[in-house]
Amino acid sequence: MFQRLFALLLLSTSLGFVHAQEPQSNLPRVRVKAGMYQIDAQVAKTPEQRQTGLMFRKEMPQSEGMIFVFEQPATQCFWMKNTLIPLTAAFVAEDGRIVNLADMKPMTEDSHCSKEPVRFVLEMNQGWFERKNIKAGVKLGGELFAQSR
Repeated sequence: MFQRLFALLLLSTSLGFVHAQEPQSNLPRVRVKAGMYQIDAQVAKTPEQRQTGLMFRKEMPQSEGMIFVFEQPATQCFWMKNTLIPLTAAFVAEDGRIVNLADMKPMTEDSHCSKEPVRFVLEMNQGWFERKNIKAGVKLGGELFAQSR
């Protein structure tokens, strides 16, 4: 009896582990404007969605990203555990202003934090903001930021 219970527990744990290694791909999407550029951003709103983020992705189209939405402005810190692609995080205030940008290396637990309280974090492929000349102080546009005011 104990051996069956142990085997069942082991099987359910291993199945859960396999499932957990799949990237999130069915999140709602929203358009974000960055200057003259349009970003198709997946929205991570729940704690579970934010925790998984872009983990396990092998690639991401250049005009896509993920925006993390928090209930209240706060200092936010991100890391890249189980994230396979290099990303840049834009820490964004409630009004859409980019507070600071942080390039993040894949598969590290280095902490990258906002320089002031933010309500959003937009992750894009590393180098996207630099190539588009989008820096701290630029205001992002879109329905997410209009709803925050």
